[in-house]
Amino acid sequence: MEGLHVAIEDMAFAGFFGGAGIGGGKFAISHIFYANDVIILGEWSLRNIKNMVMILNCFYLASGLKLNIHKSNLYGVGLEQREVVSFPNIIGCKPDNLPFLYLGLPVGAKMGSIRSWDFLVEKFKSKLSKWKANLLSIGGSTLITTVLGSLGIYYLSLFMLPVGVRKN
Repeated sequence: MEGLHVAIEDMAFAGFFGGAGIGGGKFAISHIFYANDVIILGEWSLRNIKNMVMILNCFYLASGLKLNIHKSNLYGVGLEQREVVSFPNIIGCKPDNLPFLYLGLPVGAKMGSIRSWDFLVEKFKSKLSKWKANLLSIGGSTLITTVLGSLGIYYLSLFMLPVGVRKN
């Protein structure tokens, strides 16, 4: 993965790939790696997408690690859906919409909205429905406290919990 990181950086530095502008365009970010997961961020252009596919093919030839393009998704932020649908057909991946889950977190969701927290509320409900209150011992209540107490920590460390979700 270090080789892919260097290849993407080199292509961006040489002007063959334009990353996504952040900070009012002062900075550009082109990729995020976590273990074997990759998110590639860039300007929306056919040239950019074709150059990224070329980088990935070169990476495959050098390392033997091939990207399964059919399991990959292409997202367009702030674009018309018809435009987003046209590019994936060229390279063979699937078009998709925001939000999507990455490492268990919703990317592109409006986390101030109560509906965006439905997945976490459902996790709590599914855990609670598996336990019958009248059958639990003191150890069982400790289990509930431990599991439910830690279930939302990951999300709550990144997003502010809306009042309506807390009440639910």
